[in-house]
Amino acid sequence: MSNVDHQISVRNGSDRGSRDVDELLRAEIAAHAATKRELEAVRRDAQVRMFERTRERDAARARFETALHGTRIYVFSQDRDLRYTFVSKPLFGLTAQDMLGHTDDSVIPAANRAAILAAKRDVLTNGQPRDAEYRIESNGHVRWYDFHLEALRDAEGVIIGLTGAAVDITERKESEAHLRLLMRELTHRSKNLLAVIQAMARQTAKHTGNVQRFLARFGERLQALSRSHDLLVQDGWHGASLDDLVRSQLGHYLDRKNSQVSVEGGGEVQLKPEAAQSLGLALHELATNAAKYGALSRVRGRVHVTWKRLPPEQGGAIELRWIESKGPKVPAPKRRGFGSMVIEHNLMRAIEAKVDLAFDPDGLKCRIIVPASHVLEERAA
Repeated sequence: MSNVDHQISVRNGSDRGSRDVDELLRAEIAAHAATKRELEAVRRDAQVRMFERTRERDAARARFETALHGTRIYVFSQDRDLRYTFVSKPLFGLTAQDMLGHTDDSVIPAANRAAILAAKRDVLTNGQPRDAEYRIESNGHVRWYDFHLEALRDAEGVIIGLTGAAVDITERKESEAHLRLLMRELTHRSKNLLAVIQAMARQTAKHTGNVQRFLARFGERLQALSRSHDLLVQDGWHGASLDDLVRSQLGHYLDRKNSQVSVEGGGEVQLKPEAAQSLGLALHELATNAAKYGALSRVRGRVHVTWKRLPPEQGGAIELRWIESKGPKVPAPKRRGFGSMVIEHNLMRAIEAKVDLAFDPDGLKCRIIVPASHVLEERAA
């Protein structure tokens, strides 16, 4: 082979080698582009999945927060150092931002902290859930919480913190305290009531000549007492409206056509239970006496009942007046019966009321001053 032929042969071989390298490079570039496309598809798919997971997480959190909104349930998490890592909504008078990253040393008032910290550390140590009620006083306000604490674990089961829920049970605690107070009050009132009934029975028997009259008079007085108690029960034994009390005891006469009784009250007045009980019985006796011997025993007779609050310089007491007119002439009684005793002595003894009972010939007049100490202050709407 000539030198020229040899050079041509080498050059042809070199060209084939270059073409092979070019083809190999193109193949590698195509494979790289395909891999890049696949990676891009995977990346986009991962982004979509991440977006969906984020959206699902946000939706779940929104549902969680919606479920808690308007409730008295507070959810929180803390790490092993008891730093708050999650708080569902403001708690203990602090916002969630004020609590995150902080420990109970700066969140729970010192007076209530020790017992709660002991319970949380016990959960972190033993891994057992705890339930307990705690009283927390903050900014002068007392709140009660029912705590449930659970250990928070990682994938290997190692305790990494705790999660808990606190339910505000202040209203329940206040209701329980109010119920206990009512039970004590009921016991006290029941003893007083039994003493009143015993005195009613004794005095009624003393002033009636036979069993039938005794049963009739005693039954009427028990009914008067029960009407006062009905009013007290309606208001949770807090008190009774004086207007309601007067109308409940005089309802039989007020409901008649061309009623002989008129009632005129000076504003809303709420009486304490003992005053309502004693004054109700006194009103019943006044009405009974008027029906038997006074203004209500005649068609033209009239009874006018008024009350008003006296000015502060007179102690802010309540003045109630019972005025009879156009009835028969009223002679002064030779002896005082049970009715007079209830009106005068019982009111003075039970509520320190001042009673002026005048047997005026033109009609019985009674003025009763109920001390301000037996009148309830107006409650906010």
